[in-house]
Amino acid sequence: MTAGRALNAPMLYYLFDSVNMHRWNDHLRPLDLTELDKQAHKAAIAWVLGRYEEDAGNVMDWSRIIEHTLFSFLQRVALTDLKPQIFHRIVAEKEPEVNTYVLQAFDRAVPVTDAAFRRRFEEYLNGPKDTREDAVIRAAHYLATRWEFNVIYDANRSLYGIEDTRREIDEQIEQHADLAGVRQLMADKRSFDFVDVFGQLRFQQRWARTPRIPNTTVLGHSLLVADMAYLNDLDHGIAGSELYNDFYSGLYHDLPEVLTKDVISPVKVHVNGLPALLEGVEHELMEKRIMPLIPEGWRDDLRFMSYEPFEDTDGTRRHRWGRAVKACDLLSAWMEAHISICYGVSSQGLRDGEQDIRRKLLQPNGFGDCIGAAEILREFDGMKI
Repeated sequence: MTAGRALNAPMLYYLFDSVNMHRWNDHLRPLDLTELDKQAHKAAIAWVLGRYEEDAGNVMDWSRIIEHTLFSFLQRVALTDLKPQIFHRIVAEKEPEVNTYVLQAFDRAVPVTDAAFRRRFEEYLNGPKDTREDAVIRAAHYLATRWEFNVIYDANRSLYGIEDTRREIDEQIEQHADLAGVRQLMADKRSFDFVDVFGQLRFQQRWARTPRIPNTTVLGHSLLVADMAYLNDLDHGIAGSELYNDFYSGLYHDLPEVLTKDVISPVKVHVNGLPALLEGVEHELMEKRIMPLIPEGWRDDLRFMSYEPFEDTDGTRRHRWGRAVKACDLLSAWMEAHISICYGVSSQGLRDGEQDIRRKLLQPNGFGDCIGAAEILREFDGMKI
């Protein structure tokens, strides 16, 4: 492993490749469930649980929640799509060997990264995960799994062992009943409705009507944007509330689309006044249908993160590098097009889209400068995908 930037092309492809990991693939599935989407849903649920912990009077280290969620994601990518029971048994009984393998897999895939980030990843794997933040992440993992199970349950009622699976998931969630958020989500359907609504972004495919592989969803895209923003913040020494705002603005930047669906960029560009109209409709629907699902004290945060996520702001709690989040959004979209073309599935629309986004990222003094996009694109161009 060579020291370098945390945000780099091999790292991004390593995370992106999790869209090729299909969950519950030994069950009938009404929709494709991927590891990338699971990790995105888990990150959102961890925010919900963390906010409930704060409401209960507990101080939460959000940098730890964000980074340890990413570390658990990297661990899962290395260990592929093992059944949860097998995954936890292997980790429990062969932890040193498994951790060595995970680090070796990461180092092969991402040979250059930030040295401090790589050191913390190793410490995370080999150290105790006994903080309240780690408990929040584990609980979020099982709640996201339960959401997936509820989606596939009706199609699998007749399968042998399906009720055992339900019981095992519920038992894992009950083990985290000491967390205020877990108790709240289990007791109040409205509280869980926000988790459910965010999960519905797993139904919406990116690049509508464009042949592309692998298909990615709005939810998976949102996590890639958030993780890019976080890694870019590490490279620039950003911490504290700005890091929190950058990450969660990336995660929630497309949340309004669950109410309106996406409108493709050419339509937005060529229909005069449409972007402003859509923004007004989105905000109106968010206030009517989404905001009532979360405590009033969280609503200004969610408005800040989802209404104007690409706006630079400067303030004590509201400091955000919005232009960098926008650059991450563009880079994620470019990756979706570029990787499909590399896989051999393309169209004129996809090629035009890739080139258009590339031009935006390379525009002098543009968004791309915030994240070193020129170097990342050069790295991708030199990769064998």
